[in-house]
Amino acid sequence: MQQRSGDVVSAILKYNAGRDPERLAMKYLALRRDAHSFLRGTCHRYMDCLPAHPLLQQAPPAWSCGDLHLENFGSYVGDNGYATFDINDFDEAALAACVHDPLRLVTNLLVLTERLALSAADALAMGRHFIDLYAQALGEGKARWVERNTTQGLVRDLLDSLGERTAIGMLNTRTEVKAGRRRIRLDGVKALPASAAQREAVTELMLAFGAAQPEPSFYKPLDIARRISGNSSLGLERYIVLTRGTGSSDGNALLDLKLATPSVLARAVATRQPAWKSEAHRVVALQHRMQALPVAFLHALHTGSRRSDNSLVLRALQPGQDRVDLDRCKGKPRRLARLLETMAQTLAWAQLRSSGRQGAASADALIAFANQKKWRIQLLGLARQCSAQVETDWKNYAEAFDEGAVSV
Repeated sequence: MQQRSGDVVSAILKYNAGRDPERLAMKYLALRRDAHSFLRGTCHRYMDCLPAHPLLQQAPPAWSCGDLHLENFGSYVGDNGYATFDINDFDEAALAACVHDPLRLVTNLLVLTERLALSAADALAMGRHFIDLYAQALGEGKARWVERNTTQGLVRDLLDSLGERTAIGMLNTRTEVKAGRRRIRLDGVKALPASAAQREAVTELMLAFGAAQPEPSFYKPLDIARRISGNSSLGLERYIVLTRGTGSSDGNALLDLKLATPSVLARAVATRQPAWKSEAHRVVALQHRMQALPVAFLHALHTGSRRSDNSLVLRALQPGQDRVDLDRCKGKPRRLARLLETMAQTLAWAQLRSSGRQGAASADALIAFANQKKWRIQLLGLARQCSAQVETDWKNYAEAFDEGAVSV
């Protein structure tokens, strides 16, 4: 693989410069945990080290998540109030060869070999299984969606548990009531205090946004905290916003407000990208385009700063337990295979759903490509190269971290 960004530690430090030090320290510690956590948190490094293979330039272009891994799928409540399962992170979404997303997911699968108690041969077989299922779903040319009544295994469990939870239950978990008023629970695990300046800026932003909505009072902030979530985005400007919602304390709403940054996938590929109004508009537009059902309260907001792009994505706060628990697949190959089938289909449906839009290949072109065989073997070989690079990078990072080269 080509080394185009220099030493792994310097590349990581450079990319993350300027982030909130408190949460950035959490990110650096998380990257040390294992190669899977490292892959999740260093999409920029992964893109910089992609092999120069013709497949990554010649496969039909499709709208892509850009950072697809097994924990970027999850269940959530859509904007119509129904529970669904889909790709749920579009921070790096861009137009690229359709094979970029399956390549990154299979790379992630191979990196997870030890954690999932798979042999190297079994992991490769699972990777080939995913690619074949993705090709099959793409070749069928029909954009479907995951249905609770027909899905099984871990995905069905997620959808069942989501249906059993209530809005008030979520509020009681993430907030506390004092003197009759709700406040965000500042536990140091999911939320940290926001500064006075941050609270003022977010309040101003939310009130301006709410003024243009049918129910402005719904978005009136009652409390604001810095959010701790994910790996890649840790340290970026991100908040939990408790709003008035429907009025009463039990009707308050919890929203996620997150700074949108340029896509590392868009930077890595030669594919021409549309001119978006802002990075947040890119994220929101592609999430609407690729998901069967967009998450609730999804909007692009702009701070009005003089900076060229200081936009944020607003959406309903999503509980962390709505991601697949990978440890439940450990030593259970049938369960893992069923999960990979759902993920492969979901990815193919997202690409078909967004086909033919702003430079993306038509559904017919994707179908024709899917029915070819040669690229599948090539993609698996590329995933092996990418996973080996991730493992090497993680070991080098972990060694440097232990030697104190990364400050926490």
